[in-house]
Amino acid sequence: MITEEKLARIDRAIDETKRRLDTQMLERSRPRLALDTKSDDPTAREHKSAFRNYMRSGDGAELRAIEEKAMSIGSGPDGGYLVPAPAEAEILRRLANISPIRSIANVCAISTATFKKAFSLSGPASGWVAEADARPQTGNQQIADMTFPAMELYAMPAATQALLDDAAVDIEQWIAEEIDTVFAEQEGAAFVNGNGVNKPTGFLSYTKSTTAAWSWGKTAYVLTGAAGAFPASNPSDVLVDLVYATRAGYRQNGRFVMNRKTQAAIRKFKASTGEYLWSPPASIGAPATLMNFPVVESEDMPDVAADSFSVAFGDFQRGYLVVDRLGIRVLRDPYSSKPYVLFYTTKRVGGGIQDFDAIKLLKFGTA
Repeated sequence: MITEEKLARIDRAIDETKRRLDTQMLERSRPRLALDTKSDDPTAREHKSAFRNYMRSGDGAELRAIEEKAMSIGSGPDGGYLVPAPAEAEILRRLANISPIRSIANVCAISTATFKKAFSLSGPASGWVAEADARPQTGNQQIADMTFPAMELYAMPAATQALLDDAAVDIEQWIAEEIDTVFAEQEGAAFVNGNGVNKPTGFLSYTKSTTAAWSWGKTAYVLTGAAGAFPASNPSDVLVDLVYATRAGYRQNGRFVMNRKTQAAIRKFKASTGEYLWSPPASIGAPATLMNFPVVESEDMPDVAADSFSVAFGDFQRGYLVVDRLGIRVLRDPYSSKPYVLFYTTKRVGGGIQDFDAIKLLKFGTA
């Protein structure tokens, strides 16, 4: 009798060991997330395992314990759960590859709902003096705040329970693949044309003025001198004017931004020697260049039309700020669309111009 009990315990131990080995082999056979640098971190592995269990079965007990231990704000069945850090990093990496403005803007990760940045309206006064001259007090520097709130962006991919029960499917990878394109499309449109209401403020949405009347808080533009078109003679000259409307410090990292239809028109421009101003990419993955400046294609830029702002130029790294609220959340909903399981996925993102002197626009008009 005692011998049978010992054999049973040994059998159970062998079965448990085999189960763990099978699980590890299955994990290794799955495609890894590109930025899964924390796979050896016990906490990260625990979070990943708990998240996978929640996604497949809806059991959030392990995730609740982990996020309560980490003192996460707003976690729980109503607010959803944070995706593991490697999956979040992979989603953000994919967004940068797909979203044209995010790829060239300054991206800042925040842990609060709003990012505030101080800027100077006017610097302190200064002047030259002789060695023994009196030093009168100079004017005070004026400081103001720029505010960039993080708005909620969501997607709701659906999966069948059969897909979730398939142990060979990497749930984190599946979520990343489902939402990266839709998030990038929504972001890209908002970073260009967003009105700031429940979304980022696009760089085309600010008050505009001519370069002569420009002041802080406005984006300056250069006129083509023709309504809805480039000038009939020497059309490329307005591109030179646009580039040199930008100060030297910003031109060093300057880029053109336009959509493909505008590119098609500009690509036909030639120098007096007959050479095209447009240069194809010098290597795989490199951008095309116009007048030696990289060209970024954004389908959200407007087509050439009367009084349209169809071309932008400047240092977007210094000019436009994207703020990402840390954490991408997933709420599992098996009830609303049976037999599908919905995954309400949210991230918080904001954006706006942080340096109004860094970006200039080309207006296809006469005034």
